[in-house]
Amino acid sequence: MDRAALAISTFCFLAGFALSVQALRARVHGRSPAILWATLAGFISQTVWLYERGQAAGRCPLTSLFDVLVFLCWSVALLYLLAGATYRLSLLGIFTSPLVFILQCVALVLPLPPLTRAVGPVNSWLELHAAVSVVAYGAFALAGIAGVTLLVQERQLKTRKLHSFFYHFPSIHDLAAANRRLVYIGFSLLSVGLFAGFSQGVAHIGLLRVVSVGVWLLYAFLCAALGSKRISPHRAAWLASGAFTVLLVTVWAVQLVSKV
Repeated sequence: MDRAALAISTFCFLAGFALSVQALRARVHGRSPAILWATLAGFISQTVWLYERGQAAGRCPLTSLFDVLVFLCWSVALLYLLAGATYRLSLLGIFTSPLVFILQCVALVLPLPPLTRAVGPVNSWLELHAAVSVVAYGAFALAGIAGVTLLVQERQLKTRKLHSFFYHFPSIHDLAAANRRLVYIGFSLLSVGLFAGFSQGVAHIGLLRVVSVGVWLLYAFLCAALGSKRISPHRAAWLASGAFTVLLVTVWAVQLVSKV
């Protein structure tokens, strides 16, 4: 299958990152339309590639680590475009763009597994499980990015060394609110995905079941801590970024073990 659309998408996110860095160096305040257009172009190219992949497979294109990484990047880009204006996170493109760029570069160096077209009717519940779960991972990725940005902001305030990009980012209050809301959104989507999967017996592999429940419990704990307001924004930021790192490692591990 042709990777041209995916390569174009990867280049668009690299361009978005370069434009973000240029805007910061030029001390340009406010949102840059060019950055948003670059992200949108990358998202459209991702969508084209996933659509073609799905048409070839006759189902949701989540059959390998390659597919999971691309779908995760698509989810991050989608939620970034939807949540950017609402939570004032447009300037977080300086972290979102390189994350998507790196993940897609990893995908591009992986061999593209051959597709086996689905025979017979596709179980819509299993398709819902796969798609919604990965979109939830995208929300967790943005929550982790918001957490990292909050920690960077705090560090500069404590050291009293305010770089020019400090004035481009949302306030710590807005970042904490965005982190909390994105964790809630991701957890809700993940719960829907797990319900759809378990109700159809998709988690028949012991390791997959343990990992899925483990990730759900991890974010359930984080949601409970955020809801009770017994956790500081600083600690919530660490937990959100750390939890997403754990999530990435487990996704890779499950894909690796499933091939053994």
